[in-house]
Amino acid sequence: MTITRSAGNGRNVGEGERWVSLGSGAVLTLYGLSRGNFGGFLLALLGGGLIYRGASGNCQLYRALGVSTASGASSQPVTVQHAVTINKPVEKVYRFWRDFENLPRFMQHLESVKVYDQERSHWIAKAPAGGKVEWDAEIIDEQENERIAWRSIAPADIDNSGVVRFAPAPEGRGTTVSVELTYAPPAGKVGAALLKLTGEEPDNQVKEDLRLFKQVMEAGEIATTVGQPDGRR
Repeated sequence: MTITRSAGNGRNVGEGERWVSLGSGAVLTLYGLSRGNFGGFLLALLGGGLIYRGASGNCQLYRALGVSTASGASSQPVTVQHAVTINKPVEKVYRFWRDFENLPRFMQHLESVKVYDQERSHWIAKAPAGGKVEWDAEIIDEQENERIAWRSIAPADIDNSGVVRFAPAPEGRGTTVSVELTYAPPAGKVGAALLKLTGEEPDNQVKEDLRLFKQVMEAGEIATTVGQPDGRR
């Protein structure tokens, strides 16, 4: 295992260590929850921390010591694509999305987006086990009312890039919004499997985000059953 000095805020845990953290964290979490007492709760909490360490590739102890075991090799990228038709004009849909600080209103995994300027922004998203991941992004291609393409800027907790396209829907039915997202799963195939198991897989997130985006644009809010007779309490 090679250890180097770490000066940035990117990943600082090597690929092998991340796999071990994910596996041992999952086992420890399940065992702790099965005990059903305070000691088990503490074990589950520790397991959650290991899962986050493996999924994000970040270790606070390593960061405090200024070291890194990450080799810099990236995971095999995964691409997901989804689309939705929204009964609103292209200009209005595009304008709402282009104000990136609107996105956490319907992207439930996003905590915040801070816009630096017309091209650069900072993103904070939720991660498994109550963690967070952060990255800066830059726009690399933009055509008003047609498309917005972006990529993350290294170092990023999760490398990602993609494009959002806006096009008039057939027969005047509003706007078709299509999203193509490419990302590098933390810890490779193991990390991708964990994200799928926990429901945090970006494919599911993008599909749900577009569904909620449609609600926000057409109804002005996200529909909820809270407070209704048959709603969840």
